[in-house]
Formats: sequence, C-alpha cells, structure tokens
Amino acid sequence: MARYWCELAWVSGDQASAGVLIDVAGDRIASVTRGMECPSDATRLAGLTLPGLANAHSHAFHRALRGRTQVGSGSFWTWREVVYAASSKLQPDTYFRLARAVYGEMALAGITSVGEFHYLHHDVGGAAYNDPNAMSAALAAAAAEAGIRITLLDCCYLHGGLAASGHSELNEAQQRFSDGNVDAWGVRADAAGALTSATCRPGAAVHSVRAVDAASIEKVAAWAAERKLPLHAHVSEQQVENEQCIAAYGLTPTALLGEHGAIKRSFTAVHATHLAGADFGQLGRAQCTVCLCPTTERDLADGIGSALALRNEGARLAVGSDSQAVVDLFVEARGIELHERLATQVRGSHNAPSLLTATCANGQRSLGWDEAGELAPGRLADFITLRLDTVRTAGSPASSALETAVFAGAAADVHHSVVAGQVVVADGSHVRIDVARELHATITELMDT
Repeated sequence: MARYWCELAWVSGDQASAGVLIDVAGDRIASVTRGMECPSDATRLAGLTLPGLANAHSHAFHRALRGRTQVGSGSFWTWREVVYAASSKLQPDTYFRLARAVYGEMALAGITSVGEFHYLHHDVGGAAYNDPNAMSAALAAAAAEAGIRITLLDCCYLHGGLAASGHSELNEAQQRFSDGNVDAWGVRADAAGALTSATCRPGAAVHSVRAVDAASIEKVAAWAAERKLPLHAHVSEQQVENEQCIAAYGLTPTALLGEHGAIKRSFTAVHATHLAGADFGQLGRAQCTVCLCPTTERDLADGIGSALALRNEGARLAVGSDSQAVVDLFVEARGIELHERLATQVRGSHNAPSLLTATCANGQRSLGWDEAGELAPGRLADFITLRLDTVRTAGSPASSALETAVFAGAAADVHHSVVAGQVVVADGSHVRIDVARELHATITELMDT
C-alpha cells in the first residue's frame, strides 16, 4: 500500500478539496479521504493533484517537425508534404527511440494515457515488415518504457484523397500507410491485438473520408463494434474536405460516417472544425466524443470549431496534442475557451471543471480507459500534481486552484506523476529517461542526416 497526501486535489465538483489522502493498492486507488492531516507514512504532494490527463489524439513522429515548419507561407496541404518527408525516414528502431522520447515529454506534461492515431504501418514503398505490426510494437514498447498508457488507434488508410470521380491513387509516401484494402487492414489489425497489455489497448481509426471509401468505412466501423473498441476519425478538418465529400457522396463527412455505422457512443471525431448544421446534432445524439486540438488547429490555420454548440448538443469534448507543435494539455484545454471567446466575443462558455473533465475523464473514455480519469476508489491509480508556487501559478487562492491550473498553468508546472501506482515523474524529472537529451539526439539524427 502506497499513500499520498495531497495539499489540494480535484475529487469532484467545482473546487479542489484540501487535505486529500489517496491510498493506492497495486495499480488501483483503494481509498480517497478528504480533510486529513498528512500522515507520517504518506508522500506529501504540494499543489493541486488531478486525475491523469488523456492525450486523445497524437501523431508521435510529428514531434520531429517542431520548429521546422514555421518559415514562409503555406497551408495544411503544404505542411503535409513535410510530414510525408519525415515519415519516409522512420524505421521500427528509430520510431521506437523517437516515440519513447515523445511519450517521455508527455509524461512530464502530466499525460498518463495517449491515443496514438497510427498509420505508419509499412516500409518505404509499402512493403510489409517481417512482422507486419513492427511499427505498432515499437510504439507500444516506447509507451511502456516512458511509463504511460497507450491506445493504438490502428488507422485504415487506403486512398490518396477524394477527386471528382472518386478516390485518387496513393502517392509514394502514402504507400507506407496502406494495407491495400480494408480486409487486409482487418487481418493486420487483428494481429496487432497481441500487443494488448496492462498499459496498451487496441482501437481503430478511419483516417478520413478522403483516405477511406464509404464501403471500407462500414467495414472498419463494424470491426471496431464487434470488438467493442473505440473508433476515431479525422472529420471536417478543412473546408475542402467537406466540399469534396459532398461532391462525391452528396453528404458531409459526418453524415457519410453515420450512414456507414461509425457514429455511435464509442466514436471520436477529431477536429470537427467545419461541421455543417445537422452534424452537431448527429454527433450529440450519439454522445460521441469530439477531440479538439486547438494548438494544431491554430498552427495549420485550419480554423476555429464550434465547441460550445457540440457540447450543447450532447457531445463530449476531449483534447489532443496532434502534431506536437506543443505538448501541453493545459494550453489545449484553455484554447477551447479562448477560441470560443474570439469567435463569439463572450467569456465563460467553458469553465475550468468542464475543461478538466475534457482533459481527464472524457479523454480517457474516448481511448477505452473508462476506469481512469477520476480520483475515486477502484479507479486506476493514475494521477498528477501541479505546482501552485511557480511564476505562472503563484498568488492564487486555493478556492481558484482549478481556474489557475487551466487558465494559467502549464506542462512545466507538473512535478509528480503516478501511473498504475508507479511514480513516473518526481520533482519535475522523469525517473527513467533524460527526455530532453533523447529528444535532441533522436530528432537531430533523424532530420539532420
């Protein structure tokens, strides 16, 4: 039994509670008691303790591009060409080293679970590795060594994009992403189930309506439903996606996904930046999750989604780091509210507890970790502690600790992290990995040679 005494902890409600004692047995929380003095046998956690954060949308290899795509003008489509170039350099061993460092950065940021939207399956030119899931195995091993949970959202990617007459051919880079057809994708994805462990779970993904035809969307959705797994997809990230989908099918991307069995409670729509009127209700009625990635959506000039309208219709919000332009879910969470303020000129549409719910319980649920995301007996012992005495957070009263964390705090303020009952971050440092050194070494080796 391990014991942690939290100066403040968000157990429930709209404020943090003082003097919270968390007893941990194995990988679960055994008890949570409020209003306690710190016992002599407990680890003292100063600041604000929260459930572990869930990064609901990640492309780990995009971290290699940070700082390298900010010169000159362009769009999502020109940025995508740089992504393709980076992907061509990765092999299972190099992806393992890069992903371990990236997941280490996530651990330092308070992330205890990541949804890896994984489509880099094959070798250059599309040839399968001897182990068809070598890249998936590299990601699972990287997360385990970094000390965080992972949901491998195995992505189906079959076409190069939507054209007026249908789907276009894959380019050279995209051939690495494709299994050729949806049935072959299903065979490989089934085999990837062997990677399931205490900290790795499977999931499925449709890359987008640009990359997967309607009949194949239906098969991927059925595959996920039969196995009771989460299903994710990029949805309406750009206006042109909507225009091409309507031209090809007479339906919006959301409507097309719904017509072919994807839109249900276990579905997560990523971005959802340019939804049409009926799309909001369709996602809301099904109680889907919508994963917003505000930093990436700003960075790529994608636009501002209507988060409040989605929430009002019944959809759950989550957040993701996506392209890894930054890895900071506090920045992403407040980005939802700050984007809303820019779009509506109204403050306070999303309060701190609702944004923390997006980063914790909603994100964990979208990744299939329903037993995480809350400080309660029987839940997974995944929790983090944020300092309230840094230059960003000092001076605020305990009564506004949640607001301080969401609207002023940063990944750099996380000083302790426990995952499955094991300490992963202590005093602001990763207990296993020199994260900055590994990031520098792996990225410069990959990109500068």
